[in-house]
Amino acid sequence: MSEELLKIENLHANVDGTEILKGVNLEINKGEIHVIMGPNGSGKSTLANVIMDNPVYTVTQGRVYFEGEDITELTTDKRAKKGMFMSFQTPEEVEGISLENFLRTAKAEITGEEQSILDFRDEMEETMEILKLSDDYLSRYLNVGFSGGEKKKSEILQLLVLNPKFAILDETDSGLDVDAVKLVSQGIREYKNEDNALLIITHHSEIMKDIHPDYVHVIVDGQIVQEGGEELMNQIIEHGFEKSMEEGKVHGK
Repeated sequence: MSEELLKIENLHANVDGTEILKGVNLEINKGEIHVIMGPNGSGKSTLANVIMDNPVYTVTQGRVYFEGEDITELTTDKRAKKGMFMSFQTPEEVEGISLENFLRTAKAEITGEEQSILDFRDEMEETMEILKLSDDYLSRYLNVGFSGGEKKKSEILQLLVLNPKFAILDETDSGLDVDAVKLVSQGIREYKNEDNALLIITHHSEIMKDIHPDYVHVIVDGQIVQEGGEELMNQIIEHGFEKSMEEGKVHGK
């Protein structure tokens, strides 16, 4: 039997008094890959941010559970320490902090163990080879002067080094060329195992060619209106959201 990792019950959330999420229910088990799709402005990124407790959003109703624990009131840092991670659609630039120092500090905070500089550097270099990143990448300030593709690779590098139990990837493939998408996909495959889970928000099919989702959820106007498997994703990519909804996929897992 699959072990539940994340559970969302009747989640409502707003920003600046405007309701965005209007009763989202979602269950994700260990070992699963879930994909969220939907038109622009449907609530996809809002859902990701609310799961990670972005303070811009206010939960007005519903609960969020992680490994059976109610985390609805927990702050972002506490959720991260429990093993939750989010790759941002537009990563922030941080002056004065190198990527290596940022990651070493983050891992020490999450694990509660000091990270040996030499051992950590060896681990980083092995991981960077997967993403074809040069050594000087580590000494650069976090995302400062990075191209769009480099920022997305930085997010996947963080995913692999921090190795969370649950990861949200918010349009990590947006703006990437075909070669960069392949490297990001490879990084995701390196991360994925039977003890963790992924929630991927995407508009595109390229990143999913080698990453086959277990469940696909379509969110429209702040509610999940369709659920299915990989065939639903393919149908949406081919025909669009409106036609797919007209054809009436079965709701629920």
